[in-house]
Amino acid sequence: MTLVFDPIAETYDQWFDTAEGQAIFEAELTCLRSLGEQCQGRWLEVGVGTGRFAGRMGITEGIDPSPRMLEIAAGRGIRVYEGYAEELPFPDSSFDGILIALALCFIPDIRQALDQCHRILRAEGSLLLGDIPADSQWGKAYEKEKAEGHPVWEQASFLPASELAALVDKAGFHLKQAASTLFWEPGGSPEIEPRLETGIIPGAGFLGLLFKKTSP
Repeated sequence: MTLVFDPIAETYDQWFDTAEGQAIFEAELTCLRSLGEQCQGRWLEVGVGTGRFAGRMGITEGIDPSPRMLEIAAGRGIRVYEGYAEELPFPDSSFDGILIALALCFIPDIRQALDQCHRILRAEGSLLLGDIPADSQWGKAYEKEKAEGHPVWEQASFLPASELAALVDKAGFHLKQAASTLFWEPGGSPEIEPRLETGIIPGAGFLGLLFKKTSP
């Protein structure tokens, strides 16, 4: 993944400043924020990329395998670490919360990554996920782009919402809250006020899922 994202780091980051990128990002950010988490205490974003989400969520630490992505994130005031989600270089019970926003689909071993998140979270710690469901119109559109060799999505593997929730549950978390957004069609005109619904709504292109650590 490092070799894939390093050459396109600037192009990837600049997409967020386009009209389409801004609309999608603001909808996703609003969805994550609606779950009531204030990111209090020590938080880490796993798969921090260029730091767009961490910067706006008030998260000051992030890890990613791409050195160039991390350079950009560091420029946004993020304390960065180079590494993989499956081998998080932190002691047990180091963090109060972890954010994974649009990064799970790029992690080869999601179960191992979730086990690592569980390990470094403190008791009752929060795991906040932002993900694209495979069975949504956005997930299907990105799968089509993946098949066509899209430089970002060709590395992604999307999961249905139910399968993702089950994986996280098995890793020792319980789902506390959920929210859904991105109800307009991919490539279509964004909603002036993006629709945001509580819960896991079929068809939504983006899900925010807040889990709490349960088992030791």
